[in-house]
Amino acid sequence: MFINGKIEEPTATNFQRHDPVTGDVASTMPDASDADVDRAIEAASKAFPAWSSTTPGERRTVLMKAADKLESRTDEFVKVGIAETGATGSWIGFNVSFAASLLREAAAMTTQIKGEIIPSNKPGSLAMAMRQPVGVLVGMAPWNAPIILGVRAVALPLACGNTVVLKASEICPRLHQMIGECLCDAGLVDGALNVVTHSAERAPSVVARLIEHPKVMRINFTGSTRVGKIVASLAAPHLKPVLLELGGKAPLIVLDDADLDAAVKAAAFGSFMNQGQICMSTERIIVDEKVADAFVQKLSEKAASLPSGNPRENVVLGALYDIKSTRHVSELIDKAVAQGAKITAGGASDSTIMAATVVDMVEQEMDLFHEETFAPVVCVTRARNSEHAIELANDTIYGLSAAVFGSDINRTLDVAKRIESGICHINGPTVFDEGQMPFGGMKQSGYGRFGGMAGIDAFTELRWVTIENPKQHYPF
Repeated sequence: MFINGKIEEPTATNFQRHDPVTGDVASTMPDASDADVDRAIEAASKAFPAWSSTTPGERRTVLMKAADKLESRTDEFVKVGIAETGATGSWIGFNVSFAASLLREAAAMTTQIKGEIIPSNKPGSLAMAMRQPVGVLVGMAPWNAPIILGVRAVALPLACGNTVVLKASEICPRLHQMIGECLCDAGLVDGALNVVTHSAERAPSVVARLIEHPKVMRINFTGSTRVGKIVASLAAPHLKPVLLELGGKAPLIVLDDADLDAAVKAAAFGSFMNQGQICMSTERIIVDEKVADAFVQKLSEKAASLPSGNPRENVVLGALYDIKSTRHVSELIDKAVAQGAKITAGGASDSTIMAATVVDMVEQEMDLFHEETFAPVVCVTRARNSEHAIELANDTIYGLSAAVFGSDINRTLDVAKRIESGICHINGPTVFDEGQMPFGGMKQSGYGRFGGMAGIDAFTELRWVTIENPKQHYPF
């Protein structure tokens, strides 16, 4: 376990993560017991007074150095990332560079944790709204964008002066542990960041213990909606605030006046980057029926040109993280085809390697229209007009990211405003993020926001403090 700034022997046994392509052992890591979880939380609690009292400049220096440390280990991150997740080397490399930018953005925010003077009706009273660090926070990160989301779970909380326990994903435990090592090597106070690893079997117990521990004050979780509901329900009896960034079924609307070539490029990127295993992935393309045939032809040709295979080779699409994921999405495809949908590129698979797949003629009543696939599969649904397109886009339990393509900016902006999602891009892909932006969703895609001033609000306490005249008058 990475506790108190160093690797400590676990009280429990180890578990193994296997390469989804070769089946070889990718990593062997500690399978946390409740005692290990408690040790990590206690270490964070003990480190809080020292870390929270550091100056903004001191925290900025550590976070900037951590970004450099992260980038200096890019080759190691890529090697481990391919083995643990099946992603391509280019995706893991991008993860490192973007995660480094998140650390640098968090470093810049250390001087933006501001308060205000509020006019008071009480004579001689100076009333202030002050932001202060919360204490021990828990960050839970997934495997699909492992370094980006692992860093996001801890960077701004640390910048705000909190200490953190990072619950690693059982899919990429070594990658998440390496994040802790980079921050420690950068000069972070021992215990300010601790990393707990665990097997899938131990996950429920570890999550419950992290949330219920009395010294844990807040939780942020990125992952599936199913698990997000569990996290929220566990936190509710303790009245602990939770920031949830959950699943998605991102729509990309193509209006009748859209630049089809530009829309195809954005759709292919959003649908197939990292095998469609991104919370913002384009899973539904809603295209005006007047341009649908031309669009589908162009998108299908683009999808067919993208090579897939072993991520160690020169491919665009690597492996899905688990064969269960392939089987699930293949069943959805087969069922949609039986109901009248048409595969125009790719298709179902019986391995973790899956080609870029386009399924046309998908209707609202089909499961493929509604269920998150988290795979390189995009369904195309035809809309009568822009009003119908908005209706189709909003026919989902999710609301994370969306996109709209069209030449009339006034119309596209009107459409964007009416889509029920936390994020919407006009003439851009659904997959896009920047560290300073308020990132999060609506509906069952979660609540709360990472990034920028919204992130500071999530990871600080806002307090009312007054300085008053000690000789003030009282009525009795």
